[in-house]
Amino acid sequence: MSARNLGREEREAVAGSGLRSARWFGAEGKTGFMHRSWMRSEGLPDDTFRGRPVIGIANSWSELTSCNIHLRALAEHVKRGIWQAGGVPFEFPTTSAGEPIVRPTAMLLRNLMAMDLEETLRANPLDGVVLLAGCDKTTPAYLMGAASVDLPALLITGGPMLNGKYRGGDIGSGTSVWRFTEAYRAGQIDASAVTEAEGCMARSQGHCMTMGTASTMACVSEFMGMQLPGTAALPANDSRRATAAHLAGRRIVEMVAEDLRPSKILTRKAFENGVRANAALGGSTNAVIHLLALARRVGVELTLDDFDRLVRDVPVLADLMPSGRFLMEEFAYAGGTAGFAETLGDLLHRDALTITGTTLGENYAGAEVFDREVIRPLDNPVKPVGSGIAVLTGNLAPRGAVIKQSAATPALMVHRGRALVWDSLDEYLADADDHDLDVVPEDILVVRNVGPKGYPGMPEVGNLPLPRKLLEAGVTDMVRISDARMSGTSYGTVVLHVVPEAADGGPLALVRTGDLISLDVPNRSLDVEVPAGELESRRREWRPREVPGGERGWTKLYIDHVTQADEGLDLDFLQGRSGAAVPRQAF
Repeated sequence: MSARNLGREEREAVAGSGLRSARWFGAEGKTGFMHRSWMRSEGLPDDTFRGRPVIGIANSWSELTSCNIHLRALAEHVKRGIWQAGGVPFEFPTTSAGEPIVRPTAMLLRNLMAMDLEETLRANPLDGVVLLAGCDKTTPAYLMGAASVDLPALLITGGPMLNGKYRGGDIGSGTSVWRFTEAYRAGQIDASAVTEAEGCMARSQGHCMTMGTASTMACVSEFMGMQLPGTAALPANDSRRATAAHLAGRRIVEMVAEDLRPSKILTRKAFENGVRANAALGGSTNAVIHLLALARRVGVELTLDDFDRLVRDVPVLADLMPSGRFLMEEFAYAGGTAGFAETLGDLLHRDALTITGTTLGENYAGAEVFDREVIRPLDNPVKPVGSGIAVLTGNLAPRGAVIKQSAATPALMVHRGRALVWDSLDEYLADADDHDLDVVPEDILVVRNVGPKGYPGMPEVGNLPLPRKLLEAGVTDMVRISDARMSGTSYGTVVLHVVPEAADGGPLALVRTGDLISLDVPNRSLDVEVPAGELESRRREWRPREVPGGERGWTKLYIDHVTQADEGLDLDFLQGRSGAAVPRQAF
């Protein structure tokens, strides 16, 4: 092992390599001395600094984020690939957010994670980055942060859990939670059955194995070109995921040499592929918010209307919970993302560039499907064309609201009913178990002040639990309206993301119990049947509510600057690409 320092000629060679990291490690004087010397404490040999690309491994691992608990081990496989390809890996942590645990909602931390990653990438001598994510908000947060800096980047998600197993059958994360807890509230099962299911559902490492937000964003990001082809659906415990991580380490070194950046991949065509793939997967409504935010980071024109217009000729082809029967294990073994892409055919832009340096169509050419019950052909879909996310407008949602048609009850898609209104989630939950609650199945449940500013963070509470007395009577669905989100694992006739939110003075703040609300999904309308003059009179009387915890720290910054759901819930000052340039030199 040589203890020899870099000579002048060698430093000049490093500085002339064209690598961003060379501005650090090829520098003259005390600046270069400090950069190189302190890194030697990590046991790096001399030639570490001789023009090798330096690759960051951003890791959202945390013991508080159970879905990502295995990413620390996965990072070791990425490092092997980077070393093998001649790069130098440096793993680093960021803020993380575990969907099942974080209060008031993990969405409150998505932008903080993106900002954390963005600043870390810009401030350090990195030429490229591999993004290790998985749980719901970690994937879009990492894509947003990396896209803003625009260094060569690729994503590796942690993969879904193995199927939950309960009394001889499969149960799915999230989706089965709602079903078991509602069955318990209805008196159909006892507490011991719920406890048993609780211990059977999450039986391996990985994120949700339903087509919830985590699986949705993993698959969608692959179809947008940001993951290695055929990898997003592989179970977390499948050794092929470790192999994919190794190959990702190799590939990022090549991407640095090719200068292949997110700005070259995340084009309008890529976003259209993401929107269409989400519809065909029966994917999460949360993808709407995440893709809108990501598009604004890279300067791609994408609107809420695109999520309706682009999917009207797209059927649901993945028979996956919550819209269907199966789980991600079956999807992976049936042909996974590769077979699914080939099934979609020309519904996707097959000429879109991906991280492989080749096109989407080239990546998946010849891929097969092995189980047509799980991945349906175009002529035998799970749900017909136009069953994806619908965007509603009207006097109750002037800037839009969304509904996941594939998870809704067909008979309720055109519905007119009396509004029952609650000003907070806590107030609704307190009343929902009251047998004296004045409610009938035809009513429409409205909960407000659960939007981005009002909660804050826009929690996944839009799929309100039904009133207990109706559950006990056998009612399984009702129309529910809110300015909240819902988990991608949820189901029901649930109208979400009403914009503007109530806390921002939107019309939802003006609705009163007893008003009639008209929902017409085929005609994309959502209206409260109250004269405009009466609504204006109510507006003059309206006063905003105080937001708990909104007076300091990140929460205050979030409330002061968060955009509405139709703009992606990003912070207004983070929209647009910032680049990788460091504004000042330290020494």
